[in-house]
Amino acid sequence: MDLSPVVFADRPDLHEQADAIFSAGWPEFIFHDPVADQFLDRVREYFRQLSLLLLDDDGRIAAGGWGVAVRWDGSIGGLPGGYDDALRQAVELREAGGEADTLVIGAAQVRSDLQGQGVAAAMLRQLADAGVRAGLVRVIAPVRPALKARYPLTPMARFMTWTRSDGLPLDPWLRTHRRMGARLLGPAERSMVMCGSVAEWEGWAGMPLPDSGPYVVAGALAPVEVDRERDVGVLAEPNVWVRHR
Repeated sequence: MDLSPVVFADRPDLHEQADAIFSAGWPEFIFHDPVADQFLDRVREYFRQLSLLLLDDDGRIAAGGWGVAVRWDGSIGGLPGGYDDALRQAVELREAGGEADTLVIGAAQVRSDLQGQGVAAAMLRQLADAGVRAGLVRVIAPVRPALKARYPLTPMARFMTWTRSDGLPLDPWLRTHRRMGARLLGPAERSMVMCGSVAEWEGWAGMPLPDSGPYVVAGALAPVEVDRERDVGVLAEPNVWVRHR
């Protein structure tokens, strides 16, 4: 299959198709990250050349992905706190007139009927190439492992060490990155933080949450912490930092 990259902003005729493809299959709570709500409009404006689509031979969207540009010193301790913090750092650096040197891949997703055919790796390579064109010398990503929701009680620092008999990660999304030569750097314990009232969380989770305390919610990578006295539920999702370059 020949895949052609295009800049997302240059193809408004594909935006409705993109919304349908890339919103499918995600749990509702993932769309209620207040930090993302605060910064994503500016991310789209400031980093339009880092938001790409891959089109198949018929001109349909095969995959999409985007990233932001931050300044990183290459150390583990200097990594952003996770997905949310990378968005914040990228926007604030841009607005301060600072010079970025690192691409943070925020997301990459493949059309459901093309998964498992190497399209994800092709999308990641295109994003890395876009970073090179933007003068960014490093490539990192806060990866949301595909299987972690099956093990919400297992710390991410432990989950990321689980391997198959061939030594590659048990998780298929981490495995894709490793096969491309990426290194797993460590967990981002509070990569995305989703907040809502108890009633909102009951709607997102599709289950009653009658007491304060932690709850295992379908699709969540960690337990949701509910405080009924304060009428709030919080999900702090961990990711895994990987480095491609």
